[in-house]
Amino acid sequence: MMPNHISEILAKLPEGRLMSVDLLRGLAIAAMVLVNNPGSWSFVYAPLAHAEWNGWTPTDVIFPLFLFVVGLSMVLARGKAQAFPAVGRAQWIRALKLFGLGLFLAVFFYNFRVADYSWLDDRITHIRWLGVLQRIALVYLVSSYLLSWCSPRGLALAASVCLVLPWLLMLTVPYSSDSGEVFRGQFLFGNHLSAWIDQALLGSKHLYYSTARPFAFDPEGILTTVSAVATCLLGALAGLAWQRSDGSPQAKRRVAQHWLVAGLVLLGVGQLASTWVPVNKALWSPTFVLVTGGVSLILLSGLFYLADIRQHRRALAPLLVFGVNAIALFMLAGIVGRLLIIIPAGDQTLKHWLFATVFQPLFGNYGGSLAFALSCLVAFYWVMWQMYRQRVIWKV
Repeated sequence: MMPNHISEILAKLPEGRLMSVDLLRGLAIAAMVLVNNPGSWSFVYAPLAHAEWNGWTPTDVIFPLFLFVVGLSMVLARGKAQAFPAVGRAQWIRALKLFGLGLFLAVFFYNFRVADYSWLDDRITHIRWLGVLQRIALVYLVSSYLLSWCSPRGLALAASVCLVLPWLLMLTVPYSSDSGEVFRGQFLFGNHLSAWIDQALLGSKHLYYSTARPFAFDPEGILTTVSAVATCLLGALAGLAWQRSDGSPQAKRRVAQHWLVAGLVLLGVGQLASTWVPVNKALWSPTFVLVTGGVSLILLSGLFYLADIRQHRRALAPLLVFGVNAIALFMLAGIVGRLLIIIPAGDQTLKHWLFATVFQPLFGNYGGSLAFALSCLVAFYWVMWQMYRQRVIWKV
């Protein structure tokens, strides 16, 4: 049955399409769903959790990997056209849809176990304006403008500016707390320029870390979104490197080698520079962009070599099912994940009941938490497979 399933997946891959791009997107979204749906947040293996502040884990690479693929896909989607189209209605509508889907997930919750629970106060009055999909929307829109305005050399310059400008501002611009204390060059939890901007413009009750002090802030905050654009543009530059080749076997190998070397250089430079500029996901620091961009290029090179050069596709094929409907999977996982904590099971949530009565007794604390996440991923795969086999592609 499995060989037939794999053959059916590959048969539906459009001719001439770079399989590695869909595989990379599938890897990113599958990993995102896996780390976002543990059986219990109290029992998560270290590689599947974010770094507490400075530093990085494999989990910290996932979101920037997805943004890297966004930039890569934006370039490849234009085909062999010499110039990107001007940004217009289509790009704005897509960005607004993504932002709107993020807001939908922000308000999709109800606590039935609290008698006087107020959905309006908890989810509307205190709505979190920013988030993963909202950041994707903003990064996509800004990157669309830059791609339409800039030459490849200009894109590299724009990426460099987006990389260092937020950090320079955080180093040099003074800001003050409500008590009048003046700060400059702070990179602490709740005390950095990005946090001050988030709280000043959005208000603490609309931010993820709403109780952080002296400033509430959002890990997908306003200033750090500028840095995230640099990650997207790295993907775009990788796509341009592919488009400049002639597609011959020799050219493919050269592109794969260039991606690999560039990835190793970025990763190495980022790690070395982390002594002075910490790798920090919440601040989307320059070293975080370099390290995660390096990992993204290395993964792209590897998948490109295996799938598009050596044609070793069968073992990787299931990632296509996730990759071609990434936003649909993200929304499905977000809705189901929320339903599991909305639906009560006695005096606890359905998710806690399933973990405590099924997964924890069978696999233990950490193993049960991971098994729960893997079970969710398998269930979501079945749904995505039904869409894939019917050629239903949910385009936002």
